[in-house]
Amino acid sequence: MTNTPKTAESSVAQASDNAAENTTEESTGRRVRILSARSAGILAFVLAAVVFAIDQGTKYLVVTQMQLGERITVIDGLLWWYSIRNSGAAFSMGENVTWVFTLVMVAAAAVVLYLLRRTRALSWTLALGGLLGGICGNLFDRLFREPGFGSGHVVDFISVPNFAIFNIADSAICVCMAFIVLLNFKGLNLNGTRVQAPADETPADDKSTDKKSAK
Repeated sequence: MTNTPKTAESSVAQASDNAAENTTEESTGRRVRILSARSAGILAFVLAAVVFAIDQGTKYLVVTQMQLGERITVIDGLLWWYSIRNSGAAFSMGENVTWVFTLVMVAAAAVVLYLLRRTRALSWTLALGGLLGGICGNLFDRLFREPGFGSGHVVDFISVPNFAIFNIADSAICVCMAFIVLLNFKGLNLNGTRVQAPADETPADDKSTDKKSAK
């Protein structure tokens, strides 16, 4: 019975701390949407499935409706559909080591899945979900398209001036990677918390005040 007041005091103190944290978060304008583990997982996999479906759907149309090497003008001087097969990485890089990129993509997908298990922030969920969809889109081509399992050629078809030919999966990967770099730059962790400055760092003004007080 004697522990009850202490427990109550601890609960009140903890509630006060939480309230203070929420107030700080809102006062700085840095609200972070936090999801449950289930919601984050569902959202990430739905987004990945949508990206994958769009990527494979557009590739199916290219393979079935266009001849290899055929080029169709969409916007004169700006955008073309150009049917090619890419044995290399994104944007046709490293065309002679297809199987290496297949292994890299498998490893990348595994890393993204691992990170998704720890993700609660909405922004991270969207970034990793889109990235997973893009990786799986190109990985599917590597595994199941000609000339063989693990060395399949990726279907590329989006052509713009002075740039490599790419596809929807390439676009998703690049956009999501840029988003991830931004989230890291802003100091947002996977669980929605923010990177804190070291506790022993004291502003210069405070240090000078302390020295004057000591004198």
